[in-house]
Amino acid sequence: MIRRGFVDFDRGQIHYRCGGAEDAPQLLMLHASPGSSRQLEPLIAEMAESFRIFAPDTMGNGDSMPPPGDQPDIADYANAVIGAVDRLGLDRFRLYGTHTGARIACEIALSHPKRVDRLILDGFGVYAPDDADEILKSYAPEMVPDQQGAFAFQAWQFCRDQFLWFPWYRKEAERRAPHDLPDAEFLYARYVEILKALKTYHQSYRAAFRYSMAEHVPKITQPTLITFAENDLVRPAFDEARALLPRAEAEVLPGTRTPEAAQATAERFRRFLLA
Repeated sequence: MIRRGFVDFDRGQIHYRCGGAEDAPQLLMLHASPGSSRQLEPLIAEMAESFRIFAPDTMGNGDSMPPPGDQPDIADYANAVIGAVDRLGLDRFRLYGTHTGARIACEIALSHPKRVDRLILDGFGVYAPDDADEILKSYAPEMVPDQQGAFAFQAWQFCRDQFLWFPWYRKEAERRAPHDLPDAEFLYARYVEILKALKTYHQSYRAAFRYSMAEHVPKITQPTLITFAENDLVRPAFDEARALLPRAEAEVLPGTRTPEAAQATAERFRRFLLA
């Protein structure tokens, strides 16, 4: 069973999901933006037999508190995660992060190296400065409620279009995603999480795009696995990403779109984390 809870720390409250046996090795899992730890449930369910898992909603996402200030950076998100796990009693742990979560995980591994035993960085983009500038301006638009409800339609289109083009605002044939649109239930689940974080979701995105993985990943000292899902829209960055840390293991995996894919992906993660 995947359970849910809140933890208080000096900056407010963090919501989290957890699962697994109390005496199992501890695994901290960090989700992508936009969304929450809800999108990690397929992996949590598959890996709970081997680990005690904690998966927080990052600040301003899901049911966690908003971040401080108007322009938080990845260090702020990493510090909030550490503040939460301190209260939860996690001292040393394995660490997994995907997309924005991979950037937060990278920062935690660098700023608290003695606490991270092994590290999985999944699906992180590597952007040239010009590309990063364009994405910062366009990828995560601010959305606010309005009396006509236009924000609800805008949020749905944003959620849907992320699976159709990359980047989603470049609606051109050569930018078309090489896979089908997820089913309505999948999109609805993602949409609900975006609505929860409507006024703050963009801050974690922008912090992620300002955080240079090309600068930070080569500094990692822990045993590391770099992975990309086969259907990940940043999958073309795999070779560039693994070249940042040549001693790391690196692999393209099936992802989590189907139960079979989630099982195969979780098994690869398990082998690495328990080695």
